[in-house]
Amino acid sequence: MFKKIALSIILAVSALFVYAQTGSVRGFVYDKKTGEPLLFTSVQLLNTSFGANTDANGYYSITKVPPGEYTIVVNNFQFAPYSESITIVANRTIDKKINLLDGGEILSEVDISAERKEAKTEVKISEITVTKKDIKSVPAIGGESDIATYFQTVPGVVTTGDQGGQLYVRGGSPIQNKVLLDGMTIYNPFHSIGFFSVFDTEIIRSADIYTGGFSAEYGGRISSVMDITTKDGNKTSQSGRLSLTPFGAKGLLEGPIKKAKDDNDGTISYIFSAKTSYLEQSSKIFYPYVDSAGLPFNFTDFYGKISFAGATGSKFNVFGFNFNDRVRYQGISNLAWNSFGAGSNFVLLPYGSNALITGKLSYSKYEIALQEDDLPERRSSIDGFDFGFDFKYFIKQDEIKYGIELLGFTTDFVFNNAANRVIQQKQNTTEFSAYVDYKMVRGLFVIQPSFRLQYYASLGNTSPEPRLGLKYNAADNLRFKFAGGFYSQNFIAANSDRDVVNLFYGFLSGPDNLQGKIIDEDGTVRDRTHSLQKSQHAIFGFELDLTNKLLLNVEGYYKNFSQLTNVNRFKIFEESDASAPDLLKRDYIIETGAAKGIDFLLKYTTKKMYIWAVYSLGKVDRWDGFQTYSPVFDRRHNVNLVFTYAFKNNWEVNARWNFGSGLPFTPRSGYYHNVDFSNGLSTDLTTVNSDDLQTILGSLNSSRLPTYHRLDITVKKDVIFKNKTKLEINVGATNLYNRENIFYVIPERNQSIYQLPLLPSIGIAWNF
Repeated sequence: MFKKIALSIILAVSALFVYAQTGSVRGFVYDKKTGEPLLFTSVQLLNTSFGANTDANGYYSITKVPPGEYTIVVNNFQFAPYSESITIVANRTIDKKINLLDGGEILSEVDISAERKEAKTEVKISEITVTKKDIKSVPAIGGESDIATYFQTVPGVVTTGDQGGQLYVRGGSPIQNKVLLDGMTIYNPFHSIGFFSVFDTEIIRSADIYTGGFSAEYGGRISSVMDITTKDGNKTSQSGRLSLTPFGAKGLLEGPIKKAKDDNDGTISYIFSAKTSYLEQSSKIFYPYVDSAGLPFNFTDFYGKISFAGATGSKFNVFGFNFNDRVRYQGISNLAWNSFGAGSNFVLLPYGSNALITGKLSYSKYEIALQEDDLPERRSSIDGFDFGFDFKYFIKQDEIKYGIELLGFTTDFVFNNAANRVIQQKQNTTEFSAYVDYKMVRGLFVIQPSFRLQYYASLGNTSPEPRLGLKYNAADNLRFKFAGGFYSQNFIAANSDRDVVNLFYGFLSGPDNLQGKIIDEDGTVRDRTHSLQKSQHAIFGFELDLTNKLLLNVEGYYKNFSQLTNVNRFKIFEESDASAPDLLKRDYIIETGAAKGIDFLLKYTTKKMYIWAVYSLGKVDRWDGFQTYSPVFDRRHNVNLVFTYAFKNNWEVNARWNFGSGLPFTPRSGYYHNVDFSNGLSTDLTTVNSDDLQTILGSLNSSRLPTYHRLDITVKKDVIFKNKTKLEINVGATNLYNRENIFYVIPERNQSIYQLPLLPSIGIAWNF
């Protein structure tokens, strides 16, 4: 008996010893021509199960490999295949930097296999990764592609129109969407004309869009996340791009400040982008039929970045931006906002370790002001810093991430509500968070539990937030997936749900002077236990590979908004009035709500053709303590069809058709003359009239606008010269069949306001 036990122990120890005698290979994959990291590139050890795909930094790590001779194979459909012999040594990590040569765009079986492997080893529910090529597949409004128009085609995303510039994600309002640029929070990512974001497409390396159920890596928002990573700048040669369209002009320069002398040398590179819109002026020439005064939208955006890269792939970036927007509606309102900031981030590859360390430090400020008719000016501002570290480890196909984040910011807000009561706030806030995220592959399952702890210092509230992602590979071409979790945020919106056009996009820190009791929709009264906005997500779906090139993705979702904070439109008493109920005197009220729906996505990709077909069915409700209502973004049916085809001789056509059922609006029940009784009791109500016509509103958002649909198209031609420079010519049209889509109605003026009509355009761009 003793001998058997001893033998078992010896065998177990031997097995562990043998298992421990493994090595690793890691590194970065680059485009040799520009030095830019290549993401989503397959790195495999030939004829083995060992392999990985590169991340957003171009980083890969293959661990727990038995010692021996291997051939490392790298495949990316835009580049020539790469292979090289390597030797794995026990208890050692090999750093292998790989440069790929341009090989043309050839969609091969290897690429398809790499995509399938990623689909089987990543949860990827409610997550879409976007590249510059994807963005350019959507018709270029005014001649220049923009991530704003691509975002509008994502399943579950609703826009209220061509003007207003805000997007709503699966029942969440814009304030509930987090947008990051190289790790820095961008408070207003979209311009007032809804075709354009603040981001130049040419500087984007990738963008991860999470429409719900995201892991604990992200926090501070309760609906969605868009995480954008920019390029580092050309490390080998000076290059750039200049473009001109009826909507605006853009310019980009990038190149090396210090070139690498050899593979063991580091580099310094830069990238700078500037774009401006002169639509208010140019529309008087090109689109006078829209408005003789011109379309009132102008903006200017600047972004710059310097990258210091080491020989092994570690790097340090510093960057800064300035975005501004101006809207001047004739006789109605003037709006202006400005956003600027600076920051840094780094990627560190410690020697002899399988860890990847990243960090960030940034400061930014955003301020907005709106003047409407003779009403008092509405203004809001936020400024603050963001500091954090993240650590990532790879163990075969498993991955563990953890990190910390510290935010500090100041908000300043002044607003007059419909009852002409002043609501104002100035507050300093600090948030601290820590998270851990562990993805493991076990047989047919991919399991990704994560946990985030978020502390809000100004409110004295701590929010524990467990989350889970799960995928089951039922068959080679069928995968089921689930995601869910708890989410919280401090920010609230500085606009009212009664606003027909939500141009004013301001920020407030979550207040703690809320009502002490919450009235649920069923009449239940309960104590308020915290001052945060909170939601819970549950998402279930499946992926089906109909063919090698045709994918069907279906996701059903439920978002429970268990506590929301809103500006109190019912306030008619001062807060000091002890006799008045909370719901009529507090600056802010608590609401609850839910969003539910199902999204269908059909994606077809070949070398020449790209089809993206989306149908979304959704329903959003809110309860404000008095009534249940549909918010202005409750669009029940939404369809997006995107088609791209590349012809011979560098011709390409892009088309997009969008259909949406009617959005809610508040009808008018009647009108009355506001009689001032200047004649006292002798005023004759049967004969007196007043120029002050007042509106009696119906039930909040109880009616629906007509359906919305629009067709956009762009035709492109590339002319390539011998010196490798390229001239791009594009001709396109927005709202090709000139559909009269209603925006809103002003009954008092007997006036209907429409979305933008047919807008033809022609643009040119020079790449050098």
